Amino acid sequence: MVTLLATAREAFRTRLWPIPTIAVVLAVGLGLGVPALDEVVDGELSDRVSAWLFGGDADAARSLLGAIASSMITVTALTFSLTVVTLQLASSQFSPRLLRTFTRDRFVQVTLALFLATFTYALTVLRAIRGSGDDGGAELVPQVAVTLAFVLAIASVLALVLFLAHLTEQIRVETMLRNVHREAVATLGEVLEEREPGGAVRPPPPSPPSSAADLLARGDGFVTWIDRDGLLAVATEEDVVLGMSVDPGSFVVAATPLGSLWARDLRPLSSAAVERVGDRVASCVRLGFERTSAQDVGFGLRQLVDVAVKALSPGVNDPTTAVHALGHISALLCSLSDRDLGPRLLADDDGRTRVVLHGPDLADLVALALAQPRKYGAADAQVMQKVLQVLLDLSRRVSPDQRAVVLVELERTRRVIARETFDDQEATALEETESDIRRTLARSAA
Repeated sequence: MVTLLATAREAFRTRLWPIPTIAVVLAVGLGLGVPALDEVVDGELSDRVSAWLFGGDADAARSLLGAIASSMITVTALTFSLTVVTLQLASSQFSPRLLRTFTRDRFVQVTLALFLATFTYALTVLRAIRGSGDDGGAELVPQVAVTLAFVLAIASVLALVLFLAHLTEQIRVETMLRNVHREAVATLGEVLEEREPGGAVRPPPPSPPSSAADLLARGDGFVTWIDRDGLLAVATEEDVVLGMSVDPGSFVVAATPLGSLWARDLRPLSSAAVERVGDRVASCVRLGFERTSAQDVGFGLRQLVDVAVKALSPGVNDPTTAVHALGHISALLCSLSDRDLGPRLLADDDGRTRVVLHGPDLADLVALALAQPRKYGAADAQVMQKVLQVLLDLSRRVSPDQRAVVLVELERTRRVIARETFDDQEATALEETESDIRRTLARSAA
């Protein structure tokens, strides 16, 4: 149930249609209900209140509502067009994985909802207006309903101006990098625990014995969510140990292993038991057609790296953007170094290990963050200087047991730099930064 609710919430946030659809339904309800309210309060309102309400006849009301409806559908089409252009630009110039950042933008969703609601409401109220020459009796002009339509139209005009300003802000690469960074920090804050002071080393996870059986995937796609409590409940009830070999962000193929299971007493499990446990485990692993930030701590890094690599491509040739992206990467890696990374053990109430969850360690994440920018920006001194700066920032934050991660990446970067040709000033600056990294790591080890 937790998995379903989390998946539904993520799907609701990252799609453009749910909030506008809800707004259209509410607008229909208002369009039917407010004219009925008009009939109830007709003649009961004071002159002061009535002075603020629509005072025209049926023809004037129809003209006003018709103008509102026709203009709002035009504005809505324009807004959708601008949104699509923005999505196309973000996909082609920065990264296709940034589209989720735009589609989950609540301001865009609410603006579209307001435009569609105003259009729907005006059309619904229009059907309630009755002129004196129409069949059915006396003239009926719902003043409150028509006035509300006018207020919604004014609000829509203001929303259009704010939407254009918001869109201009959102399309800036600095804004996109900031949004990705914030989302990634929020994810790691929810998924990862803070690292214990002193960098205490956890016991190694148990290895699958020879009697272990494979847990097979029941479908294809990215792992978007793992129900940890569900896995622990399955392992405890079935009296087995589950060792997961995938984590959120991994792509799995049907009938390939998600992990292993084995009996706690190491006895061989029957095929029926393996199938039963496999079905229950598969229900705890949610698959999707794209990665999400719900539990995927590496997704934010992937997006930032994509922006950096795209900026370094010959078709874009924007190393400044790559440098800015590496700045956000540096901050995110430093935040990750303070978290408890790697495999995670889940124990039952008696303290017995029941589930071994796979997770990336700092070495995996640093390699993900720096490998491609280092490769595609090798010939640019500013980019390589920033790659070294990332390692320098990280060297100031890592614990002693994590120093080897920085040293490995520093050696890789040094070999890349050695293959390139830089002028004396650039080469000297790179060498000085490398020396700073080694001195910082030496001080932390002392």
